Amino acid sequence: MKKNVIAIILGGGAGTRLSPLTATRSKPAVPIAGKYRLVDIPISNCLNSDIGRMYVLTQFNSASLNKHIKNTYHFSIFSKAFVDILAAEQTPDNHGWYQGTADAVRQSLRHLQQQEFDHVLILSGDQLYQMDFGGMLDNHIESGADLSIATIPVGEREAPEFGILKSNEERYITSFIEKPKKDLLPDWVSDTGDEMQKAGRIYLASMGIYIFNRSLLFELLMDTHKDATDFGKEIIPNSISKHRVVSYQYDGYWTDIGNIYSFFEANLALTENIPLFNLFDNQNSIYTRPRMLPPAKISGTTLEKTLIAEGCIINASRIENSVTGIRTRIGSGSTIVNTYIMGSDYFETIDEMNNAASQGLPKMGIGERCYIRNAIIDKNCRIGNDVRINGGSHLPDSDHPLYTVKDGIVVVKKGSIFPDGFVI
Repeated sequence: MKKNVIAIILGGGAGTRLSPLTATRSKPAVPIAGKYRLVDIPISNCLNSDIGRMYVLTQFNSASLNKHIKNTYHFSIFSKAFVDILAAEQTPDNHGWYQGTADAVRQSLRHLQQQEFDHVLILSGDQLYQMDFGGMLDNHIESGADLSIATIPVGEREAPEFGILKSNEERYITSFIEKPKKDLLPDWVSDTGDEMQKAGRIYLASMGIYIFNRSLLFELLMDTHKDATDFGKEIIPNSISKHRVVSYQYDGYWTDIGNIYSFFEANLALTENIPLFNLFDNQNSIYTRPRMLPPAKISGTTLEKTLIAEGCIINASRIENSVTGIRTRIGSGSTIVNTYIMGSDYFETIDEMNNAASQGLPKMGIGERCYIRNAIIDKNCRIGNDVRINGGSHLPDSDHPLYTVKDGIVVVKKGSIFPDGFVI
């Protein structure tokens, strides 16, 4: 385990852009790929990079995240590794919530200063990527940087959504602009390498991944910029002219899970024959809670580009380009296309099924002869027989008691009950 670095994973704010998935859970606790949580991605990247000391900062709906981390990340009593939750707390010096990324880290410094470290790795809890932070740390030390920013080449379409920067031949950052308008982009073109240039990815975007020297982080947050609340808008731009700020370019797969559309696309992309995010990489395992579930059981189903997590009982007619999460049950004759089903937190027993039926409730899962397309089905939903959910651009954005429509994607809320014959 690297002894000179400690990691801070930012849990984000209320996650309104991922609503309704964040209605009862924090953003890092949102299930991804059928069996993981978003927070598992940065934690796994740290563990694969031999970084074993991590703090996760959160303040909204943190109960399920706390439970997940408590049940997942156990280390030997002889190890100094840990993954600890630091929820926003009232203290004699502070009576409010985290006001931004920098403020969240500032309020956590009193916990960090008890540890021995030279560098702080700051990560986001809502990104999908596989990255060796060891290479970034080595580059940070070898270049004599005070602050390193992980950057990724992006095209003209994505550039206005990010902080864009320029660097010199030695990769020292010379200028930075937060979310530039399109008419300003011609002045922010960078040499991103031949391969990236050919792909039209000619702008260097900040990934929201930083390495600070310990002394600089404490100086900036507690003295120089003690009122600053955000790294991207305040700390980073003000540091470029005063400190050695280095760009570390990453050319692999990376996506920001900022809204329902990007979350939906990232999950379905995992079903490709050779996905850009590789779940089957021996060197970059994604760790999560071991649930000891039985193998999936499938009968009479045609499967095409589909991920099926453990514990599923599937009798569907066809499942295509979809992800079925843990303990998913799908009845006979149903068709599932372009859909992410998160699954269930528990198995429903025969007695519970009979009791539900006596009350006129469908079984947990998806019933018979259903057609579901372009949808996200949150956990523990009961969808009856002959239900039809046909998402797409023909549906306007809207919010209902049982579901929400965003960008043509129907998001069925956690624990919703759809009676037989329900149609969207």
